[in-house]
Amino acid sequence: MTSRDEGVLAGQPAEAPQPGEISTATEFAAALRVMRTWSGLTYRQLESKAAARGDTLPASTIATTLGRVTLPRERFVEAFTRACGLGDEEVRRWLAVRRRLATDGPAPTGDTEGGDDRTAAPVPGRAPRWHAAAALAAAAGFGVAGTLGVGNLVDASEPTAVSVAMPVTGVRIPAVGSWARIHPARTPEFCVTEGKDRTGAYRTAVAAQQPCGKAVQPRVFLEPLRKDVVQIQWHHPKYGIGCLTVLRKGPGRDLLEPRDDCSDEDRAQQFRISPLGPAAAAHFRLHPVLTDRCLSLRDQDTEAGAEIVQGRCSGAPDQEFLIELISPP
Repeated sequence: MTSRDEGVLAGQPAEAPQPGEISTATEFAAALRVMRTWSGLTYRQLESKAAARGDTLPASTIATTLGRVTLPRERFVEAFTRACGLGDEEVRRWLAVRRRLATDGPAPTGDTEGGDDRTAAPVPGRAPRWHAAAALAAAAGFGVAGTLGVGNLVDASEPTAVSVAMPVTGVRIPAVGSWARIHPARTPEFCVTEGKDRTGAYRTAVAAQQPCGKAVQPRVFLEPLRKDVVQIQWHHPKYGIGCLTVLRKGPGRDLLEPRDDCSDEDRAQQFRISPLGPAAAAHFRLHPVLTDRCLSLRDQDTEAGAEIVQGRCSGAPDQEFLIELISPP
């Protein structure tokens, strides 16, 4: 077995999870999430390690599959466990348990033909930006369900090992990350999602507030990088994974753009989450690590389409956000 990368979050398991005691598809899916935490690897790194072995394992497929509570496909389990660093014998144990679960009972498997293929399109390798016009034209309806708050997580009956770490203060996000929606606190009916620069100076997709009922692609995934610092990923069925990136210069300066050259080392793609007031309030400020400024709404606008920008931390209400953790898509 290969050794893990350094820098794993506190509270992560020291040894690779073992499949022997797993008795349900939900437990199996949860154990794979713990496996990813144990590996210390990002989705991009897992994709690269799989490719080096001749396997196809897009980062978007990993994120989507690990976000489910159903039994993944056998070929995913094999490629994923090898990419995480398991040896041949250990991989065979995981595959044997997966086959047993698939044949022992009526538990949902998620193994229907085409079930994973919808999310398996590889991320474009040479397109660092999403083009707003194409993205908006391609977007399909994605309704918002559930109430605001930080308590909405994947099935609470899963093994507690999945949530051993709480890397973000005030948010019950597990170490492996979580699907989420981010709302401006003043206008919680809006979601931070895909929009455009209303001045026309910057032509590609940027982060903006839009009505949640009309919020389409992308889906948001928060991946912890270290204590209180996350990467905000946008998962798009056509354009793959883009990481929100603070623009430092040019006509889009201070806007946030999704870029597919995600890197855990790029400080322009790292955001520190700071809770405000009592825990019950569940309000947060989002600080780009690159500048330690605050995200806010351009010109403190409350209208749909208002761009998310970085600026001086003023304590104004437009610099407060709600973080809603949601079940896997």
